[in-house]
Amino acid sequence: MELTGERRIEAPRETVWQALNDPEVLKAAIPGCQELEKTADNAFAATVQAKVGPVKATFAGAVELTDIVAPESYRISGEGTGGAAGFARGGAWVRLAEDGEATVLTYEADAQVGGKLAQIGSRLIQGTARKLAGQFFDRFAEAVQQDGDGDGRSANDV
Repeated sequence: MELTGERRIEAPRETVWQALNDPEVLKAAIPGCQELEKTADNAFAATVQAKVGPVKATFAGAVELTDIVAPESYRISGEGTGGAAGFARGGAWVRLAEDGEATVLTYEADAQVGGKLAQIGSRLIQGTARKLAGQFFDRFAEAVQQDGDGDGRSANDV
């Protein structure tokens, strides 16, 4: 399964880059994320609860950032297991381009699922993946735009 998209974020590229590498911002943005812990400079351990059609599971897994070209792009790869529900693994290229005072974030993702998840059907899985990606980028953009100066304070606190 492949998924691509683009999102304009009303914040400078450096601010968006910092947020893409901040476990707290990512944890708040990832739908169903219960835990996201940095385990190394470019690695995280995650616990995410997800529902795809009739299958609901908690996935435990690891995420790694590679091919890092700060503040322009990186590849994010991960794999998680959800017990009887099966497994999910995949990755995405994330690229940031300056667009005036804003940043255009583009992504190209690929994913594979197995176990009960694979039996659900690719259309349902793809639809759920699009929905979750949309939720992630909506939440992520909102968090970054509220903290446009990257110092942890919202625009209302300045």
